[in-house]
Amino acid sequence: MPLFDHFSLLAPIYDRAIPPGERAKFLRLLDARPGSRVLDAGGGTGRVAQMVGAAGADVLVADASPGMLAQAMAKNFRAVHSYSEALPFPAESFDRVMMVDALHHVCSQLTTIAELWRVLKPGGILLIEEPDVRTFTVKLAALAEKLALMRSHFLTPAQIAGLLPPQAQIHIETEGFTAWVVAEKPF
Repeated sequence: MPLFDHFSLLAPIYDRAIPPGERAKFLRLLDARPGSRVLDAGGGTGRVAQMVGAAGADVLVADASPGMLAQAMAKNFRAVHSYSEALPFPAESFDRVMMVDALHHVCSQLTTIAELWRVLKPGGILLIEEPDVRTFTVKLAALAEKLALMRSHFLTPAQIAGLLPPQAQIHIETEGFTAWVVAEKPF
């Protein structure tokens, strides 16, 4: 696991430095209904969880950074300190699972996706939003993160989809610098 927690240092200013932006498309793709249980894995300060919670979903934030979780808890989110490779939840616990701008930061992307899939209920949706590394701007951001010793590893949308189980019903959308990989878990 990481030796240095860049994110606890960034936590107090994270929401101002990296606002969630336009989220109509995200909410449409996640399709979280009022009362549905949603896991925001790698959810940091809860900036995206706020938007999903405002739509009526019951959101739990899981993150490995204590500083980020403190910010999420200050927003009254239930928060759990956890690495995404070993989520402390029973199988099939959540109607929706989302990971926003975090997959490139985890130690094992394959193990993370297996865990996200494990905790998703049949009929549920897993939504992974990542910067689209095929764009020049994101390639520059990836280089900057490497220079900051963040050990980030960006994947293309197709590479992310390739980590999902074969039974996943996958849909990929891209717009600007962002890619969404949507996977529905069959019943």
